[in-house]
Amino acid sequence: MNNAKCLIYARVSSKEQEDTGYSLDAQEKLLQDYARKNDFGVKKAFRVSESASGKQIRKTFNELLSYADKNKISIILCEKIDRLTRNLKDAASVSDWINEDSKREVHFVKESFIVNKNTRAHENLVWDMKVAIARFYTNNLSEEVRKGQKEKISQGWLPAKPPVGYRTIGEKGHKTHIIDESSAPLVRKMFELYSSGNYSLNALAATMHKEGLRNREGGTIGKSRMHEQLSDPFYYGKIRWNDEIYEGQHEPLISKELFEAVQAKLIRNTDNPQYKTHLPVFKAKIKCDECGGIIAWETQKGHWYGHCNHFRKCSQKTYVRQERVEDQLFPLFEGVAPKNERVLGWLIKAMKESHKDEIDYNTQKRESFSRIVRTADKRIEEAYKDKLDGKMPATLCEKVMKDTAKEKEAAIEELKKLSKSRTAYYEAGFAIHELALKAKAVYESPKAKQDDKRLLLSYAFSNLALKADKISPNYTLAFEFMAEWMPKLNRTFELEEISINKAKKGISASPCPVLLPGQDSNL
Repeated sequence: MNNAKCLIYARVSSKEQEDTGYSLDAQEKLLQDYARKNDFGVKKAFRVSESASGKQIRKTFNELLSYADKNKISIILCEKIDRLTRNLKDAASVSDWINEDSKREVHFVKESFIVNKNTRAHENLVWDMKVAIARFYTNNLSEEVRKGQKEKISQGWLPAKPPVGYRTIGEKGHKTHIIDESSAPLVRKMFELYSSGNYSLNALAATMHKEGLRNREGGTIGKSRMHEQLSDPFYYGKIRWNDEIYEGQHEPLISKELFEAVQAKLIRNTDNPQYKTHLPVFKAKIKCDECGGIIAWETQKGHWYGHCNHFRKCSQKTYVRQERVEDQLFPLFEGVAPKNERVLGWLIKAMKESHKDEIDYNTQKRESFSRIVRTADKRIEEAYKDKLDGKMPATLCEKVMKDTAKEKEAAIEELKKLSKSRTAYYEAGFAIHELALKAKAVYESPKAKQDDKRLLLSYAFSNLALKADKISPNYTLAFEFMAEWMPKLNRTFELEEISINKAKKGISASPCPVLLPGQDSNL
């Protein structure tokens, strides 16, 4: 046995074990000391940390046996049986490895137990019993972990590490998650940029890396991981666990509306632009009017040209220059823009007045949704009491509570929207009209980047169609509204100015104002 080569296998399965004397270093030191006392030469040490996945544990275990075979090593040292194997499959693998050669042995140092081909029957029985106990321990540990996870979720907290943008606070058993202000703004920007429709996942990953977004280890967040983050409901206040969605107690990082807008873009992969170093302004923004295919763009002599790719049967063969498309769109910006800042100011005042009825309506809706929440709470409480009193089967109680919780959740979501609606109405209204007023100047500005121009197009047009070299635009709902009312409104102010000028000259004139839908005639 002297001068025999051996392998060391050390493993911890939980953070608590590592903190209470079962650390990998402590195990390895114990086994190294044992090897020296028995004159074994340690060829290699295999270590499995508490953070390793089941797949990684299996891989390391197989590497251990494979390395022993390849290098003709006959001895494996391990602290205890439950360090090496906790299931019958692994135990069978160890037994097969031992029985292939009478020189092979596994030493379980702390248990003073050695297994080899010549182990006596009663010792084999001990081996089998210890494996069974280790297996029971593993199964019991897994069961306790699942119970703890279920309880954590019922309290509204994620029983795992939160995604980037959040950090963990508190001690064991009382850990919660809060927004990490160092990375949260970047995560918000990631969602906002992707929702614009101007980024592929590859382009977004590259952009966010430049902005400074990193994973917890400080590395790059790749395309696949970014897709997972954009799909994670944790960011708007929910918890996904085992394919079920639960209500979370943590603070949302984004709104549900933004999350759903991003999901729509993730599903619609074919319309998302693919990343290029120089992304053309109209990439994935225009479709062929004849076949519906996406217009492709390529450069010729320093200019971008768009054309139908003929993925479907199509007769369109014209190449249209980017500047030609822009020349057709600029008048459309002007058609929806307030004539001047005075018209814009009047619009904001009109919006506030026209919002009066909506405020009354929202008040009624708020009372209705609040009533739904109160009723749901009462129904859940009564169902739980009926279950405890034996008046309702547990399965039925669970279904009633689950369905009622969903109803309550929907009502709460609507209440959140109502509480934000007034401010959002003013802010969005002002932003849209101001954007229309300055759209052409923004687009033509030397400082405007390609992404800025593409974002502007997303706000103004829901889609664009090209036939030969002619553009057929469709406005977004906001710009469609302005396309209908803005010319009339601008004309009203022109007539008013004419009236004022005539009054100064002593000429009588009284133009009738154009009213927006819901606007008070006293304005």
